[in-house]
Amino acid sequence: MRKQEIDYILGKMLDSHDNVSDLNITVGKSFQVESSGELVNVDIPLFSGELTPFQTELFALNLIRNDRRLTEILLTEGSCDSSYELPGKARFRVNIFSQRGCYSIVLRKLETRIPTLEDLKLPEAFHKMAEEKNGIILVTGATGSGKSTSLAGLLNDINERKSVHIITLEDPVEFSHPHKKATFNQREMGSDFDTFANGLRAALRQAPKVILVGEMRDRETVEIALSAAETGHLVLSTLHTVDAGQTINRILGMFSSEEERQIRIRLADTVRWIVCQRLLPKEGGGRVAAFEIMGSNLRVKDTILNGESEGRTFYEIIQAGKAFGMITFDDYIVDLFSQGLVSEDTARAYASNKGIVGRGIDAVKSSRGQQTTDIGKLQVDRGYGKKSF
Repeated sequence: MRKQEIDYILGKMLDSHDNVSDLNITVGKSFQVESSGELVNVDIPLFSGELTPFQTELFALNLIRNDRRLTEILLTEGSCDSSYELPGKARFRVNIFSQRGCYSIVLRKLETRIPTLEDLKLPEAFHKMAEEKNGIILVTGATGSGKSTSLAGLLNDINERKSVHIITLEDPVEFSHPHKKATFNQREMGSDFDTFANGLRAALRQAPKVILVGEMRDRETVEIALSAAETGHLVLSTLHTVDAGQTINRILGMFSSEEERQIRIRLADTVRWIVCQRLLPKEGGGRVAAFEIMGSNLRVKDTILNGESEGRTFYEIIQAGKAFGMITFDDYIVDLFSQGLVSEDTARAYASNKGIVGRGIDAVKSSRGQQTTDIGKLQVDRGYGKKSF
């Protein structure tokens, strides 16, 4: 299969539907794309019908361009990450993996244009994050929830306002940032460094002010990131966690119980912001992001140091910190509902605390003069307790 054929197929898949985020190539299915969160089939002339193991393997080897290192990783570890560019159209983050003796491929479409905070309609707190001089900012969420896009918008804001050296360590490089006020050096795992820990260790000798680490994958990476934040660097990274409390616990879980106290002290000193995000189905098609944002204050530091307890949880601290740019998922989802961006069913389904979201939705509906309950007219049962003859 020649490169021209690969490019033709990928182009057809991209053009087949609106809001395409992923391309899926799996044995036993036809070519598929994820459009607005839904997988849909794509009919391509000469390649119609179910894909065979031979076709997907051939496709996979061409996507990694017969790279010996990636081929070895694929054979020994069962999956590998790469990048692929469709000239003039799009870039992709590629994951090839084996399943039941066959190869499957998922290509995540990467935006070629660097998004701004305004384009993404990100909360005002992101502007405050761009002003930070040191410490750690973590953006967390499930795979495909838009973490990399939010970080790209944040880096772009820094790029437009500060003359600093920025180093990114990515697997693979997703957004290619131009030099504006800042100077960018973007390094790709595999071709420019071997592990995040080694890349981060080397970055400390390359005089950056801002370091982006693609993902906090292990204890060693977290330890070096903490050291970098403590020595005056601003470190941005991602984790696969659902809220602020779980983010702190995930980091603590990478260390032994003997080290927990020391790590709690270091986290309390270095964590500046934790942003958690989810993508919700949008009314009228597409998706919209919901955020939980926790900044750093004395209550947050104390809770990181001593752990959560009754009356002192991260959720309650975020609720009380609205004036400082903090917001819970539930409040953000209610706000999306009030703007008509998500349906009532979606708001309730994605809520962290369904009771709080339910009360918020009722308050919005009440302000609009809408009915908030389906209970009909109530009447007193005057015959209750009386004997009937």
